Amino acid sequence: MKKIAFLLFAILFTIPVIAQDKMIELPKPEKTGGMPIMDALNNRNSQREFSDKELSMQEISNILWAAWGINRENGKHTAPSSRNKQEMDVYISIEKGVFLYIPEKNALKTILTKDIRKETGGQDFVGKAPLNLIFVANYKKAESNSEKYSCTSGTNAGFMSQNVYLYCASKKLASVVSGWFNAKKMHKIMELEDYQEVILCHTVGYPAE
Repeated sequence: MKKIAFLLFAILFTIPVIAQDKMIELPKPEKTGGMPIMDALNNRNSQREFSDKELSMQEISNILWAAWGINRENGKHTAPSSRNKQEMDVYISIEKGVFLYIPEKNALKTILTKDIRKETGGQDFVGKAPLNLIFVANYKKAESNSEKYSCTSGTNAGFMSQNVYLYCASKKLASVVSGWFNAKKMHKIMELEDYQEVILCHTVGYPAE
């Protein structure tokens, strides 16, 4: 019976995550509760020591919604976007691969089925932590080029990162933003287009015990 239960678990949970181009529906984000905003601001901090314990899909859904989810019927997001270009995309790097967050569907699209966590920062903890967010600017959506719009996209990514910080403070998760990574290498590994640019990465997980 134990072997049968294990096989059923693998079929239900492992295969959808590793299938190339698979759309994975996330649990509905929890939009209420948590810590009062002033307490979250007081507790916000950067941590660089992480447990390797995996985050639940519910936690991942909540984190992504905090970063760049849709919070109004008009399709606007939890973070502001200059001129409402909404040029930012959020990818996640976990042990099972790289996935693109689709906020309109509250879903993940499989991009890669290999672990690239160690490429998301220049410090060793990024390869151990369960989740690395990758904020990517799409200059085609911005109807501009990187020379004209990279500062604006950097500001937008900063808003998104702060949202993640505050959520993590509220839930007592460890979290740290990083601009220290090899952008050209990440661009190649993630198979991004010429009009896309990796702006920031943000590591999230449980604090080290």
